[in-house]
Amino acid sequence: MTVATQSPRQAARTPSRGARRPGRGRRLVGRLLPLAPALLLLAVFFAGPLLWSVYTAFTDMALSGSAAVHFTGLTNFRRMFSDPSFVQSLELTVLFVVGSAVIGQNCLGLLLALLLRGRRQVIRTSITGLVIGAWVVPEVVAGFAWYAFLYKTGTLNSILGHFGLSQNWLYTTPMLAVILANTWRGTAFSMLVYSAALSDVPPELLEAAAVDGASGWARLRYVTLPLIRRAIVSNLMLITLQTLASFGLIYVMTGGGPGTASSTTPLYMYQQAFQFYQLGYGTAMALVLLVLGALFSLIYLRLIKLEDA
Repeated sequence: MTVATQSPRQAARTPSRGARRPGRGRRLVGRLLPLAPALLLLAVFFAGPLLWSVYTAFTDMALSGSAAVHFTGLTNFRRMFSDPSFVQSLELTVLFVVGSAVIGQNCLGLLLALLLRGRRQVIRTSITGLVIGAWVVPEVVAGFAWYAFLYKTGTLNSILGHFGLSQNWLYTTPMLAVILANTWRGTAFSMLVYSAALSDVPPELLEAAAVDGASGWARLRYVTLPLIRRAIVSNLMLITLQTLASFGLIYVMTGGGPGTASSTTPLYMYQQAFQFYQLGYGTAMALVLLVLGALFSLIYLRLIKLEDA
């Protein structure tokens, strides 16, 4: 009968039964300690305002009048969804997002990326510079530029007046005007995303499809788009969230008018909170807008998971 023995070195490596290994709590603290400054900043500047907004949405807080604040429960939300102007602002917001982001920026950005693929460096640099120039222009400046272009005595009507087609575009078609302006300003981001995605598409796959007799549309539909579908979903999520909160462009061009014809939820929320001083009511609208953005994000994230599966 043999008895297993350990060398002194092995015995030193083997912990005794009474000795305890460092707990998971200590290891977790050691990992989180370097992140403490960043976590503190997130808590102060992100979680703090968010929690304060949630609290304010359930009160009658106002910017004038009595300083006393009372908890009102769901009163603001019941009032909100019974307000025809708010419901209309939600519909206009969805129309603005779908028209200028999902259709406008997304499709135009993809089209420009496809057209610039394989072109000469001079052509690509010139067109990319022009498109990015519109993107880096401040939102207020872009709004004033489009206001001057579409105003009844602006540049567009000066040209169309020779053909008898001039009209006050900001009055007759305000939503179309802001959708076109936002598409013009934000297309560069989608173009850059798709240009990077198309550069990863293997050229030999497109060449093989062309040899097999596939047309340009067939190569795009069955080869290119399936290979960049993850970039498409990611781009849609980013530009949707960005467009959902767009305020300055619409405020400068139309101010939400005429009447409420272009008053999206951010503009209506601003009006209620800072012009009518109903801060609690306006904050409740902000929470609804936050939930709407979360729903869009969940849909896009679900699509990404389906693509990964």
